[in-house]
Amino acid sequence: MTIVLDLSRVYELYVDRVYAFFAYRLAARDEAEDLTAATFERIVRHAERFDEAKGTLATWVFSIAENVLIDHYRWRGRRDEQALPADGDGADRQLVWDDAPSEGLAPELQRAVEMLSPREQQVIGLRFGGDLSGREIASLLGTSEANAHQLLSRALRRLRQQLGSAAAAR
Repeated sequence: MTIVLDLSRVYELYVDRVYAFFAYRLAARDEAEDLTAATFERIVRHAERFDEAKGTLATWVFSIAENVLIDHYRWRGRRDEQALPADGDGADRQLVWDDAPSEGLAPELQRAVEMLSPREQQVIGLRFGGDLSGREIASLLGTSEANAHQLLSRALRRLRQQLGSAAAAR
């Protein structure tokens, strides 16, 4: 059954969580802000498509956020494929900046998250950025709740290893 959404309430409930989800997935604060805005633009455009019989509001919001992120990576991938000038090293055209601010994540945590696989980053972002439950993550990933918990456990183990390696290197 389709219901009418109170879009201002959806925004209040999810804007911080969606932004945090993107902060876990992207190194640049401005990209996280842009993708958060794009997510809510899509929510407004497609509000009539929400069907609570198909899943929770959180699952619907984060499936839109996931699609916005996928579109972002596709667009950025096409930009990355442009040829760099032959007369320079192209450093001024680098798309990801090492010193970009990371909202909400300590620099060492951001670096450790970036070392994870895309799937591990996704699970970490959904759980800790999006504050989604194991059941909601499973619904988004199209897997069982037990598998979602296992994916999260493995990702956390690898994240701890990355952070331990970084601490040992200092």
